[in-house]
Amino acid sequence: MPELPEVETVRRGLARLVVGRHLATVEVRHPRAVRRHLAGATDFVSALAGRTPTGVHRRGKYLWLPLDGPHGAADALLCHLGMSGQLLLRPPAAADEPHLRVRFTFTDGGPQLRFVDQRTFGGLAVSPGGAVLPAEIAHIARDPLDEQFDEAGVIAVVRRRRMGIKTALLDQSLISGVGNIYADEALWRARLHGQRRGDALTRAAVVRLLGHVREVLTEAIDAGGTSFDALYVNVNGDSGWFDRELSVYGREGQPCRRCGAAIRREPFANRSSYSCPRCQPRPRSTRGDQR
Repeated sequence: MPELPEVETVRRGLARLVVGRHLATVEVRHPRAVRRHLAGATDFVSALAGRTPTGVHRRGKYLWLPLDGPHGAADALLCHLGMSGQLLLRPPAAADEPHLRVRFTFTDGGPQLRFVDQRTFGGLAVSPGGAVLPAEIAHIARDPLDEQFDEAGVIAVVRRRRMGIKTALLDQSLISGVGNIYADEALWRARLHGQRRGDALTRAAVVRLLGHVREVLTEAIDAGGTSFDALYVNVNGDSGWFDRELSVYGREGQPCRRCGAAIRREPFANRSSYSCPRCQPRPRSTRGDQR
């Protein structure tokens, strides 16, 4: 699933290549792609007719494009990529992708915006009055790269919780945008096992971890994200290359880049966690030790 760096990479591409272009037509080729628009596909198309995206914003893994046009400037086009969603800019003459779900054309006759989604877990919707922040995602917390991220508040909550620190990192109501890959990478840098409980960590340890989360996310954005298969690409169809820089995720049995110990894989919430057994020892008790 695309995580914050991948979604931010897409956001930057849309900001360059879509903002300010006047919509000509919207074609919904699969109703599941707009299932989050409760009024249905016909209303989705009508709500976008004649509109112009005026910006592109992100909250966690969601994107929204404020809209100008005859219906006012308070609405937004809301997007979640799901497991396999792609927002691609394609020449009008380019062949349709096998899993093309929604097509946007523009009055300038330039590249079309196409929403392609193999597994159809992603989706689009028009959020009435959602230009500043769509109500549908107002419950999602700010991410560590947000200028208004409340670090002190997050640290206080983490240190009160009797749960593993990795679980806390993945809680989108506390910290948004951090997924499995980047949580593992930040924990490795902080030399913390994901099972260490938040209430067993010192404030300094949580500060250090959040700093590494920012580092990992920033480096991944600079690399265009992480691509393990062809399902994640930017708006031009190019893959990111941060997978070459990963220190633990997906490297089971390979030597730790810091100490040489074989990287281990452990089950975690129907997924996998990767860590170094030497640099990131498991907690010695149910409470864990403070670091």
